[in-house]
Amino acid sequence: MRRHSFYCRLLCVLLFTLVGFTVMGYHPGLEDDGIYLAAVKARLNPALFPHNAGFFRLQLQATIFDNVIAGFVRFTRIPLPWTELLWQLASLFGILWACHSIARRLFPHARAQWAGVAMVAAMFTLPVSGTALFLADQHLHPRNIAAALILLAVSRILAAKPRQAIPLLIAAFLMHPLMAALGISFSVFLALAMVDEVHARALSWSERSLAAGRGKAAALIPLGWVLEPASPSWLQALNTRNYYYLYQWTWYEWLGALAPPLLFWSLWRTAEKHGERPLARFALAVFAYCVFHQCLAMVMLAPARWVRLTPLQPMRYLQLVYYFMALLIGCLLGKYWLKTSRWRWAVYLLAVNGGMLAWQLTSFSSSPHLELPEDPSANPWLEAFAWVRANTPVDAYFALDPYYLAAPGEDYHSFRALAERSQLADMVKDASVVTQIPELAPVWARQVAAEKGWNQFQLGDFERLKAEFGVDWALVSYPQPPGLPCAWHNSSLAVCRIP
Repeated sequence: MRRHSFYCRLLCVLLFTLVGFTVMGYHPGLEDDGIYLAAVKARLNPALFPHNAGFFRLQLQATIFDNVIAGFVRFTRIPLPWTELLWQLASLFGILWACHSIARRLFPHARAQWAGVAMVAAMFTLPVSGTALFLADQHLHPRNIAAALILLAVSRILAAKPRQAIPLLIAAFLMHPLMAALGISFSVFLALAMVDEVHARALSWSERSLAAGRGKAAALIPLGWVLEPASPSWLQALNTRNYYYLYQWTWYEWLGALAPPLLFWSLWRTAEKHGERPLARFALAVFAYCVFHQCLAMVMLAPARWVRLTPLQPMRYLQLVYYFMALLIGCLLGKYWLKTSRWRWAVYLLAVNGGMLAWQLTSFSSSPHLELPEDPSANPWLEAFAWVRANTPVDAYFALDPYYLAAPGEDYHSFRALAERSQLADMVKDASVVTQIPELAPVWARQVAAEKGWNQFQLGDFERLKAEFGVDWALVSYPQPPGLPCAWHNSSLAVCRIP
């Protein structure tokens, strides 16, 4: 590392990427991947999902992610499972490469830089307070790709090459517009903070800019859409997401939101006092960014009449802040505590990686920690999904427990993405999609209402679902209800035809 060669840096970042990947785990088809993976599979095979495809297709209209991944599969002929794994590793590598580039601009010592990279790699699954986000998802998500591009853009601004940041931010916007909008916002704050002026004047100028920015943002809000009355079915879906409501957050979630700006304010003042100009300017940019977006979120989410703004989730600005917080905490530990002590480095790496690994193993106790392509799973849900994918018609339409994602041992794996079959709407993930796409609300509400009382369903209830929605298959608990003919079962689940 002392040689500072490009290849040494490349090797070290690759090593930390593999460590971080191993610690965070890999779970394709998990949670949001039920949307994105299903969309990619539909691009590759249009015959899939003849029913309820709107629950993933409509949300993908704002991103080129599914087109890019499907195009990559067609061009390279690399199977989709391996393509997803490759892009996930590339995204994590890009994040850590960018973090090291940022650290190099803020800290002159290699030990501080690599301690920061090590911290971010270990903390990929650090929860971002109150937002239902981690720093990075345990599956390929356009947010991971966008994060890498945004952090690379930040490193270019710190290198005094802001023009190089522009194409990176544009690419991030095409992948994940919301994440990119926040990244563009921070890039503006950072560019302003890097202006060579006296400190007090720079801060004052930034505050005036923020006030003007708030006025412009308010002028751009499409008030007709915002004030449009929300439908009862859309509100029903919205109320399944408690983290959307900032003023219902717990005290510790508020602490997780308000502590970072205080920490960066303190770092800004301390770094300025010690003449560490790049670090001071960076901390000032993060502090101003936090203050602006926290105020914006509190204004947007306060009036009940602006409830249509709630799904924009303005508090997700914290994800970028948490990246910087993890990076700088690691860098400061490397600078002031780890130094060149091998024992301290060993304790540090074992503590941060071991703690996060133990948490992930507990969180997904019923699934393999690394769900690699072609590896069989002993999870009964994944076993059932695999059988459905291999043994049922492509146009099969399934009914299953609307709360199946939260069932014990299911570990939030998506039936739609992994079984590759159409399904009736669910109460867990499809409700989140409805909050973003209000026109889906009536369909969603009707279907989940028809599935109410699933655990007591008998043959007549399944026949009612078939008559009303056209479903012809069901995934049920084993043993199945009397009279329901089943083609396969394991110890927990049965796949049955609805007569």
